[in-house]
Amino acid sequence: ARRIAHEIKNPLTPIQLSAERLKRKYSHEIVTDPEVFQQCTDTIVRQVGDIGRMVDEFSSFARMPTPVMKRENAQELLQQALFLQRVANPQITFSTDAPKEPVHFEGDGRLISQALTNVLKNAGEGIAARIAKGDDEPGKITIALKPNGASFVFRVTDNGIGLPPEHKHRLTEPYVTTRAKGTGLGLAIVRKIMEDHGGDITLADVEGEGGAEVTLTFPFAQKNLKAQSSEKADTSEKGSEDEQERIADRV
Repeated sequence: ARRIAHEIKNPLTPIQLSAERLKRKYSHEIVTDPEVFQQCTDTIVRQVGDIGRMVDEFSSFARMPTPVMKRENAQELLQQALFLQRVANPQITFSTDAPKEPVHFEGDGRLISQALTNVLKNAGEGIAARIAKGDDEPGKITIALKPNGASFVFRVTDNGIGLPPEHKHRLTEPYVTTRAKGTGLGLAIVRKIMEDHGGDITLADVEGEGGAEVTLTFPFAQKNLKAQSSEKADTSEKGSEDEQERIADRV
């Protein structure tokens, strides 16, 4: 693991330095879509940093990184993951359904971004598999963010090929995949991230339309942080607004 980590990290520094130099040297010269240029260079730098940190932890412990819980904004994490997939899949129409006001919670933003990216990537691959079979209906992916009492959900719905019936209940297990080039680790990593956050992942077919729906359910507050709080309010009764206020006060 350390040897592989070393080989992965070798190109990361020149990638990051190149992106930073492009931003410094050419940002004022870009006339067409300067915002996209800024977003792309920022994304490269941010993702390279995330890869470097993940590789460090993988090589040290040969396991998923330990979550570092802090106050996060669910909308920002959603937009970051969405931007990556829009750039990678310009032929797919992405739409969102999220509250206008911020949805704050306690979690590890880096790991949750990875979970969202894996789910969105799977959705895109499901659409590509359907099109490869001769169905040329344009690809559509919808991502909903819905608060629900003491928890909230990310729900990703696509119009792809749908879930394979023979493996439907095993898709979150390691090394279970239906794709020739798949590692079988994408949804397994998502499940591990959900477990580390006290959350849950559910997979379902989209009734009557084909495609798949993946729901990631997160608690607003982590249990260990709840124990440190002197407040004893019942969040299931007070709803997500009170939970938001408690997180803002505590984190």
